Amino acid sequence: MKEIVSNHLKEVRRRMRAACDRAGREIPEITLIAVSKTKPLEALQAAYACDVRDFGENKVQEILQKAPRMPKDARFHMIGHLQRNKVRQVLPYVTMIHSVDSLRLAETIEQEACRLDKIVDILLEVNVAGEESKFGFAPDEVLKAVQQIGCFSHVHICGLMTIAPFVENSEQNRPVFQKLFQLSVDIKGKNIDNVNMSVLSMGMTGDYEVAIEEGATMIRVGTGIFGAR
Repeated sequence: MKEIVSNHLKEVRRRMRAACDRAGREIPEITLIAVSKTKPLEALQAAYACDVRDFGENKVQEILQKAPRMPKDARFHMIGHLQRNKVRQVLPYVTMIHSVDSLRLAETIEQEACRLDKIVDILLEVNVAGEESKFGFAPDEVLKAVQQIGCFSHVHICGLMTIAPFVENSEQNRPVFQKLFQLSVDIKGKNIDNVNMSVLSMGMTGDYEVAIEEGATMIRVGTGIFGAR
């Protein structure tokens, strides 16, 4: 397991460097999130041994099982759809919630974060491609949501996230990433209090190189690190 993960990570990092070179960016600008959903603890430990510190999970139950058993400096990101009744359980264990897709969810996070006396970093999920199967704000709804959620005192908007369509050719997703980047630039220009557009979470195993070229600061790679499920 460790050797497989190590070899995969070397290839992912090589491709990340190449994408950064093409875009005139630096590797430290990009956070690699190892998407460890459905993977056993030993797979996460193998990635950790190769200097991965950020892990992405889709289900609250998996975070609750894995986070307490990983080293203290491992950071867990909630990247899947989060039900409001699970917020209380997951907040003590996550570094960032990428998938805030409604005002009601943000309100619940605010209430639970207030109870814990902590500030929670979130990203607003944007359904850039308008896919019916995906969650997220429509692009024309995002600014209003940012203005409303920006008023909350225990939630900090750090940026935006999108899940691009599954495509055969990653170039097909370039316009999706360009649109999310432009949206973040437009929102940043509004100088809204408590809102920081420093994070763009976009790009997965099939298209992370294009995402880096278009401004991603976090990429979510699962199969490329751990192999097919």
